[in-house]
Amino acid sequence: KENIDGGDIRVLVIDEFDKCLELGFRDEMTKIFAHLPTVTKRVLLSATDNPEITDFLPEYTRLDYLDAAAQAERVGQWSVSSPIKDKLETLRSLLLSRGAETSLVFTGYRESVERVAKYLAGEGFFVAALHGGMEQRDRERALFRFVGGAANILVSTDLASRGLDIPELDNVVHYHLPPDEQALVHRNGRTARWNRTGRSYLLVDPDESVPAFVHDVRPCSPHAAASRPVPPLWESLYIGKGKKDKLSRGDIAGFLMKVGGLGKEDVGRIDVRDRHSYAAVRRDRLDDVLRRLKGQKIKGMKTIMERTR
Repeated sequence: KENIDGGDIRVLVIDEFDKCLELGFRDEMTKIFAHLPTVTKRVLLSATDNPEITDFLPEYTRLDYLDAAAQAERVGQWSVSSPIKDKLETLRSLLLSRGAETSLVFTGYRESVERVAKYLAGEGFFVAALHGGMEQRDRERALFRFVGGAANILVSTDLASRGLDIPELDNVVHYHLPPDEQALVHRNGRTARWNRTGRSYLLVDPDESVPAFVHDVRPCSPHAAASRPVPPLWESLYIGKGKKDKLSRGDIAGFLMKVGGLGKEDVGRIDVRDRHSYAAVRRDRLDDVLRRLKGQKIKGMKTIMERTR
C-alpha cells in the first residue's frame, strides 16, 4: 500500500513465525524482508521448532526454542485418571478442587467444547466457551467474560492455544490429550506467563496413557474443596457504543461511578471496541447498576446496556 517508509526501520519482529510458515506465508514474508533493506536485527518469535525456519533464513544464527522439557520447569504437570471413558465427572472434581482459580480447559473438537461447557454450566460453574465455529462477537463476549473475571473457566479448542495472553491464568486442563509436543507447549504456554508459574492437568481415561513427550508428570487425585463452585468476583456488562462513537475507557468508568453509583473498587477491566464495549462490574453490584442505568445516556447517547451471557 506504500503507506510505510521502510528506509528508517532497523528492527523487524515477526510473531508466531512458525505458524506463518505453516499457513503458507513464506512468499509474503520474503517480500517484507525485501522492502526493508535497512533492517539490522530480526526477531522471529516461535514457541516451537519448524524445519523451514533455518531454510528460510540460513544466515539466522541464533535459534532458541521452548520445548516441553524446558517448559516443565515452570509448569507443574499432573495426570488425573478418569475411571470411565467419559471424563466429565473427573473434570468436575478437578475444577472443584481448584476453587475460584482460573482454568483453561482444552478439548479436541468444537462439539466437545459445547458439550463440556454445557455440562459444567449445569453443575453451577461459571463458564465461557470458545471455538472457531462461533460468530466473532460471541467469541469476543466469551473471552471478555473470562479475562474480565465473570467466568473463571474457559472451555476451548486449540484456538485458545495461541495469541491469548491471560497474565494470571492458574491452570491448563487437557480434557483431550494434546496430539503432539507442539500442541502441549502452546497449550501450557497460556499459563506461567512472564515470571509466574502454573499448573497443567492431563485427564486420562482407562484406554489412554500420558504421552511420552510430557515430562515430569505426577499422579493427582483431586479432592473437592467445596460441594459447589465458588462464584467469581466480577460480572460482565455490555455497552452498545465504542471507539467509533468517541467513547473511551475513562468515559465508561466515569459513567459507571457517577450514574451507576459504583466506587473505583467496583469497576474492573474495561475493553472498548469499535462499535461496542465491555466492562467488568462487581457481581454483587451489577443488578443495582443495571437499574440505575436504565434509560440513561452515556455521553448523550442512548444505547443498550446489559449483562453479558
